[in-house]
Amino acid sequence: MTIAVFGATGHLGKLIIDALQNKGVEAGDIRALGRKQEKLAAFAEQNIETAAVELNDPASVEAAISGTDTVVLVSSSDLANRVTQHRNVIDAAKKLGVTHVLYTSAPKATTSALVLAPDHKATEEYLAASGLNTTILRNGWYTENYVSDFEQARNTGALASSVGEGRVASAPRADYAEAAAVVATTPGHDGQIYELSGDAAWSPAEFASTASEVLGKPVTYTEISPEEERAALIGAGLDEGTASFVVALNGNIRDGLLSETSGKLAELIGRPTTPLIETMRTWAA
Repeated sequence: MTIAVFGATGHLGKLIIDALQNKGVEAGDIRALGRKQEKLAAFAEQNIETAAVELNDPASVEAAISGTDTVVLVSSSDLANRVTQHRNVIDAAKKLGVTHVLYTSAPKATTSALVLAPDHKATEEYLAASGLNTTILRNGWYTENYVSDFEQARNTGALASSVGEGRVASAPRADYAEAAAVVATTPGHDGQIYELSGDAAWSPAEFASTASEVLGKPVTYTEISPEEERAALIGAGLDEGTASFVVALNGNIRDGLLSETSGKLAELIGRPTTPLIETMRTWAA
C-alpha cells in the first residue's frame, strides 16, 4: 500500500509523514508530494518516494498520485485557487482508482459560519459526489497559530484582541497529524466525518495567564473592539484585506465557533490531546 501525502513540505504534511513512520509504515510505502522538488530532498534522503506536483495542473496531479492507494489531501494554502486544486486531486483520485482519500477540512464545514468554511464545504461536497471512499478530518485550531502571540507576550507582557471571552479548543499540529496517520493505517474509518479538537478550550485571558506561568512574568490581556483591532493590525503593517480577515476570524472565535471539545481527536490518537501549557513550554525552551 502506498500512501501519498500532499503538502509534505508544509507544517502539517511533514508531521503526517513522521506519524505514518511512527505507525510502522515503511519509507518506501510513503510518497511525499510538494511544489518544489528541492524542498522534498530531505524526504528522499530517508528513502521516501517524492514527487513535485503543481496542483493547478491536472496532469501533474495525476502523475504525482499514480500507483498510490491512499491519498492524504492536506488542504491547500492557496486561498484563491484551492477549491479548484482540491477538485483536481479528487478527479485524479477517481480516475486512477485510489481506494481511500483523507481530507483535512474545517470544523462543521458544511454548516458553520466560520469565515474559512466555504472552501472546505465546497471540497467536501465535491468529495461526496465523487463516489470515492473518503474520510473527512475536520481539524480544529492548531495551537501553533498562537506562537506569535506568545512571542508578543514574551517581549511586551501584554496581549490584546477582539476575541473577548471566546474560547479555542486547540491542539498542536502533531496531534492532528497522528490522527491522520491512524485513519490512513487502520480500518473502520470509511465514510466517516470526524470533528477534531483539543480536549480543553481556553480563552485569551487564560492564554495570557498560561503564558505568564511559563515565562515567569506578568502577562496581561485586554479586550479591544473589532474596529480597534483592525486599525492596530493595519498599523502593524497588514494590508486591509488581511486585517479584515483576521478581525472576522476573531469574531467567529468570539461567537464560539472554535470552542467545541468533541473528544474525538483524543479517541483517535489513544491519549489526551497535548495541553496548551505543554506546547507553550516548547516555545519557551
